Amino acid sequence: MTDETPVRRVLVLAHTGRAEVREVARECVRSLTEHGIAVRLLADEADDLGLGPDPLTEGLVETTVAEDVPGEGCELVLVIGGDGSILRAAEVTHQTSTPLLGVNLGHVGFLAEAEQEDVESTISAIVNRTYTAEDRLTLDVRVVNGKETLFSTFALNEASVEKAARERMLEVVVEVDGRPLSRWGCDGVVCATPTGSTAYNFSAGGPVVWPEVEALLMVPLSAHALFARPMVVAPTSVLAIEVLANTEGSGVLWCDGRRSVDLPPGARIEVRRGERPVRLVRLHAAPFTDRLVAKFDLPVEGWRGAAERRRRDNGDADA
Repeated sequence: MTDETPVRRVLVLAHTGRAEVREVARECVRSLTEHGIAVRLLADEADDLGLGPDPLTEGLVETTVAEDVPGEGCELVLVIGGDGSILRAAEVTHQTSTPLLGVNLGHVGFLAEAEQEDVESTISAIVNRTYTAEDRLTLDVRVVNGKETLFSTFALNEASVEKAARERMLEVVVEVDGRPLSRWGCDGVVCATPTGSTAYNFSAGGPVVWPEVEALLMVPLSAHALFARPMVVAPTSVLAIEVLANTEGSGVLWCDGRRSVDLPPGARIEVRRGERPVRLVRLHAAPFTDRLVAKFDLPVEGWRGAAERRRRDNGDADA
């Protein structure tokens, strides 16, 4: 590598609480540096992995902290873990929109592109740049109380307003595009993206939405109301949930299950399309349908497809 050749750099984030993940992470760091690609690690994760700046790696391993914009200058983020690890990576790198490539060592791993057995081919794709990145719609979320902004953040999967106490129902009014829609006594309300349609939204009975579709979803949780159905609205719409001032219960807002804030009576939660998307790396051009079948182990036995049916019919005709 000459002084004129720019150094390629990959941020590696791992769920280092699991021995299996630590082993795969060390393997990835070793392989990337052997190919002359610099690896950046968060300092605490580097300690967990027993890695760090080392003369043997010719300066290709570096450490940083989350507060120092770790994705800056990196061509992608290699995330080793489950969907929770990818959501964490989205949070850590949101300022830079660095593409995320997930290797699933969790359970379903809907956001991940590769499985543990694909590590070697994944590293090869990084080295040879044989991958693409697609933008995923996000949410910008703001909580206000009167004129005061209490909290603002983003979400890749969902923003969920939930009751804080099991024994108390939450009284809310929901609004779409500045107009009131309905009042619900409920356990909460989920506002989701198409990417998050297979997460909390799915568990709450919301629709599965293909990631190419640009839309926002709103799903009530156990609402005591006649009109309380999952809704799909335009990506330009603004959703709002107002916690009624006279509600007996208090609420809490969760974004991607990672960031939360308490909601006092009278709080207003506004959800709109995020200004900055999250970029997910794709190694294969497999249809989303195939991902659904694989991740949920859906029964498709007996399907032949149009091409196979034509071949079968033609064969029967020739017989």
